[in-house]
Amino acid sequence: MESQIEIQKEIDKTLEFLKKGKVILYPTDTVWGIGCDATIYKAVKKIYKIKQKEDEKSLIILLDSPESLEKYVENVPPIAYDLLENAVSPITIVYPKAKDVLKNIRAADGSIAIRVIKDDFCTELIRRLGKPLVSTSANLSGHPVATTFDQLDERIKENVDYIVGIHHARVASVKPSTIVTFDENGALKVIRP
Repeated sequence: MESQIEIQKEIDKTLEFLKKGKVILYPTDTVWGIGCDATIYKAVKKIYKIKQKEDEKSLIILLDSPESLEKYVENVPPIAYDLLENAVSPITIVYPKAKDVLKNIRAADGSIAIRVIKDDFCTELIRRLGKPLVSTSANLSGHPVATTFDQLDERIKENVDYIVGIHHARVASVKPSTIVTFDENGALKVIRP
């Protein structure tokens, strides 16, 4: 387990890469992720290339607080705040109408997937960057998700610009996040349990 000083140094170093529009490989509150500043089109495009993923598939963005949702979602249903407050494991919510986000992050129907992160490293990274992070599992499209750093595909490691230097020994104790959305009537629908 890394010390607070080591984690702070790693946040400083990671921020240098993110501010330059670079792509990082980093530990999230679920599995290892590939990410970048969610406001830089070229960096997001590179993530699709690394993952060998189609551009039409949307990406998740991570925020540091529920209060940030209204910057990126036209209408946040009140139940979303309740879900976020009471969730015991990481939850990603797909909101129907994104606003002020890059076209290559939102889905073809205009929706956006957002997870409000509770991991200390990621929360501080997003807070200090002042922008959301893209997060997608660190695997090639169609391949299994790695639960440890050692299981990550070498092609992923070779193609990112920076590999975060903490939590390499951590075993993911959780699966990828639960994904939910709301239908036109505001009813909750589970996409991925």
